[in-house]
Amino acid sequence: MPIFKIHHVTKYEYEHFVKESSNEIKIYPYACKEQEVLQHEVSITTSPDVQVYKDYWGNGSGMFQIVPSHQQIIIESKLTIRTHLPVANPLSNLQSWPQLAAAKANNMLLIESATPDAIDNTVAINLIIEELQVENKSIAQVCQDCNQYIFKNFKYTKGITTVETTVDEILDNKAGVCQDFAHLMLQILRTLGVPCRYVSGYICPNKNGMRGEGATHAWVEVFVPEAGWLGIDPTNNVWVTDNHVKLAVGLHFTDCTPVKGVFKGLTNQKLSVFVAVGYEDGQVFEEVNDVNMNFEVTNGKPVKRQISLIDSSHQQQQQ
Repeated sequence: MPIFKIHHVTKYEYEHFVKESSNEIKIYPYACKEQEVLQHEVSITTSPDVQVYKDYWGNGSGMFQIVPSHQQIIIESKLTIRTHLPVANPLSNLQSWPQLAAAKANNMLLIESATPDAIDNTVAINLIIEELQVENKSIAQVCQDCNQYIFKNFKYTKGITTVETTVDEILDNKAGVCQDFAHLMLQILRTLGVPCRYVSGYICPNKNGMRGEGATHAWVEVFVPEAGWLGIDPTNNVWVTDNHVKLAVGLHFTDCTPVKGVFKGLTNQKLSVFVAVGYEDGQVFEEVNDVNMNFEVTNGKPVKRQISLIDSSHQQQQQ
């Protein structure tokens, strides 16, 4: 049962003054038996009042406003948390597809979580499903096979996708980061009728090393009858471990974005995200990501974004 100290700083800087910034944060650890919050402190520029509530998915969410003119917002989270490794082997769950259908019946949350998005390239998704050979396999086995397929066939590459990248673009690129792989896995499993949800959180460094560790991370949870929600990480081809710390869940990234908001002003903005993970033995792993918010990626290339609206938005991608 490891204990992690996670320091997460999100910093927005603006070339010119902005005002009336309204923001939503989902940096509160998800309440579940796999993790125990020992201490948590959140501080924000100008110390605004933060209205904390539970959203539709059960996530701890905070809303705040900064009305006066400002040129930066710093949101700092200091978290000490103990995690508990799931005991059962997910593949020991041999529940059948008829059992899943019975569990979904009249359960709107599961039905919603099992409904795929409308995309253009459904042919590619169906070809992947054919390769998975789902017949006569348990739900958990199919999920693991899907996890492995994405890990082997899609390259982990930073900087070629954004928060707006679609599943169609991920299929074309054959590359992306954890956020993209989670969205792709959701589309595949939902096409099969498996309830699943996007998970936002951290992956804490370990001796073997994992993709995305030391930064905000994303993975998937699948619903298996009798077992409940089981976490699985396509970026690293593993079921979740006690190195995964969960913040929020939802249908997609937009339901559990760590930080997002809008402001009034005509300006360029810069986002930097700092995450440090410390162990009980004193080891600390740090990562800083600087994101140019004034460019978007089109066909794998950065393109200058024209900012012409009075109300501009900001949110951060997960790595």
